[in-house]
Amino acid sequence: MANRPLRLSTIFLIIASLATLAACGSSENKATACPEDGCCGGSAFCAAPQYVFANGLDGQVYVFPVDSTTGALESPTSTGGANTSLGMAVLNNQFLYVSNPSASLNLPSSIDAWSVNLGTGALTTVAGSPFSLEPISISVGLAVDNATQTLYVADAGRIDALTANSTGALTTVAGSPFLAGDNLYLTVDPQNRFLFAADDTVPVGVLAYTIDSSTGALTAVPGSPFAASSGTALPMGIVVDTSGSFVYLATRSSNQVVAFSIVAPSGVLNPVPGSPFSAGNGPIALATVNKFLYVSNVLDGTLSGYSIDSTTGVLTPLAGSPFAIQAGALTTDLVGNYLYSAGAGGMMAFQINGTTGMLTPVGSTIPFAGATVLTYVQ
Repeated sequence: MANRPLRLSTIFLIIASLATLAACGSSENKATACPEDGCCGGSAFCAAPQYVFANGLDGQVYVFPVDSTTGALESPTSTGGANTSLGMAVLNNQFLYVSNPSASLNLPSSIDAWSVNLGTGALTTVAGSPFSLEPISISVGLAVDNATQTLYVADAGRIDALTANSTGALTTVAGSPFLAGDNLYLTVDPQNRFLFAADDTVPVGVLAYTIDSSTGALTAVPGSPFAASSGTALPMGIVVDTSGSFVYLATRSSNQVVAFSIVAPSGVLNPVPGSPFSAGNGPIALATVNKFLYVSNVLDGTLSGYSIDSTTGVLTPLAGSPFAIQAGALTTDLVGNYLYSAGAGGMMAFQINGTTGMLTPVGSTIPFAGATVLTYVQ
């Protein structure tokens, strides 16, 4: 536990970087029966309401409605939240969770929880929220296993696993917390088989766990942690591609994206040929959808885009990448039509060309003080 002060400095460096940066798809793809409030003007079906949630740098959680036809963002509403959070996750489109790290190692961190009204995007505090973690905790990144209703929390030298009941209230999974290194960010593969964590313990790498399909408990994958070939500090975002075949980790100090292939059913990670791949200056967040990966580079105000080889996981820069887009936190819609970012100019939306991966701005940039994390709900 001697490296906890380093973890705190890393967390605040990330938040400072975001503060400096701040100075389903279309209606044809997904429809649902209309709510009883007549929002669809009497038609039989309408596009499911969509929202982007953002944890603002001002201690507010913002709800941005998404235009179901264009993908553009609309003016937000907000509710009070944590101003130093680096973790946000939605469980089964029902409950929103935000990590709330304590100001002191002597006090427990907590998780803020809300239920989501899918018709309006309104947030209602879950009874019992905030949910405290154990003493000497630093809640950072979050990830969910929708199959077992489990929320995972990157914490100081461990990963907390909490199960949600029908109201969204959280209780500790048997065996939790699970031993881990200095993990900062988490991701669960789309099939809910594995959890992966960005590990800040030198040598930097990825922690891998199998998920118990009944309880959500974690078991370390043999050989974990898997070292990143860059061997440098400050791992940032971590994601699994849409197919559940590859893991991508941004390492800020080396300006690279490290790539691994996932061996099923063990969860062992093997380096992708040619990894690590060059990114811009200060890669801080990643988003992947379909066959594309996007990385925001906070120190040079660019956004890197790559195509993903579906067989090998090799990354190939998109034409014109890195793009002159001052992006920060990133998220995408469920189908892969749109990319959203909290950038220097505000909240931005881009349409993704499904063939080339190229980005086209949609709607207007919404003035915004900046966000530490984003997530999408439909």
